[in-house]
Amino acid sequence: MSEDNLRDLLARVHEHLAKAGSIDPDSRALLATLVRDIERTLHRGGDGAVAKAAESAPRLEALAVQLETEHPALVGVLREFIDLLAKAGI
Repeated sequence: MSEDNLRDLLARVHEHLAKAGSIDPDSRALLATLVRDIERTLHRGGDGAVAKAAESAPRLEALAVQLETEHPALVGVLREFIDLLAKAGI
């Protein structure tokens, strides 16, 4: 698993988030914060950057559960991202 894979999925998260207009403001803000934190971690690079980014997986999973019924496409991408982060954290 590489940083490139994570970056590709982050781009897909951004795309789906832009299309999902009806996400409540709190969930949208939380997701934006999590994504920014992951992007910052990856941007810094260095040893363990991907594993450090993986620390956000539990919070992303909780958010995915909240959004599941109203935004299945976004949640599908989030779950792919969570899976990659989980693999990175192993």
